[in-house]
Amino acid sequence: MQKEIVLFLSTTPYSFENTHTIFRLADAALKKGHKVRLIASGDGVFSIVKGQLPQSLSVMEDLVGRGLKVDI
Repeated sequence: MQKEIVLFLSTTPYSFENTHTIFRLADAALKKGHKVRLIASGDGVFSIVKGQLPQSLSVMEDLVGRGLKVDI
């Protein structure tokens, strides 16, 4: 049975390393064959906005291409 892991991101992009940690967790889970869903809410939405963090959007695009589902 394939498991789904849900990650919740609600912190600002520059105050914490949560965005980087979330993407690394999602990457590891996808490599193990799990379904992964990211829910961005509140200030967490700014972590995935174009131009906010240069590598953030490209990392997320790669993860989405590998199966990450994103809800805002």
